[in-house]
Amino acid sequence: MTPALPVHVWVDETRPRNQGAGLTAWELGRHGVPHTVIVDNAGGHLMQHGLVDMVITGTDRTTAHGDVCNKIGTYLKALAARDNGVPFYVALPSPTIDWTMASGRDIPIEERSGQEISHLTGRTADGRIETIQITPEGSPLGNPAFDVTPARLVTALVTERGVCDASPEGLAGMFPEFVRAA
Repeated sequence: MTPALPVHVWVDETRPRNQGAGLTAWELGRHGVPHTVIVDNAGGHLMQHGLVDMVITGTDRTTAHGDVCNKIGTYLKALAARDNGVPFYVALPSPTIDWTMASGRDIPIEERSGQEISHLTGRTADGRIETIQITPEGSPLGNPAFDVTPARLVTALVTERGVCDASPEGLAGMFPEFVRAA
């Protein structure tokens, strides 16, 4: 039997909803995967110090040309990965590919409630769940939920059919039945 590849996952907290700190860390722990929860902006630092071999992220929407729209902050991770020579992979199920959209610039970006960033909810020492405000009263709030990473920053797309380039040709080769006849 081949030994398992040693893996350690750096888990972004994923502000403002903290899905990484809660859900991703919980899932990895349940499966016995070694991991460390980090603040969202620590990824670039870890890459600079050679502590990241690859980045794997998801996507909520992928264009026919390979641009990917994902949780806000993904684009900055891709830039840091490129600058540090770290491969940047995007894992996606094929239904997230929007064959009608060529450019990620055309994807509308959802703006969520500012309360997601002005308030934090957590468990107190005695087990109660409480929500507290962390921003000064009256501070303007902006909460774009997603950003777009251009295909040029994506090393490859990982799909249920295999791995392909983040390009029209790569996607067409993997999913020929969705390519429109010219």
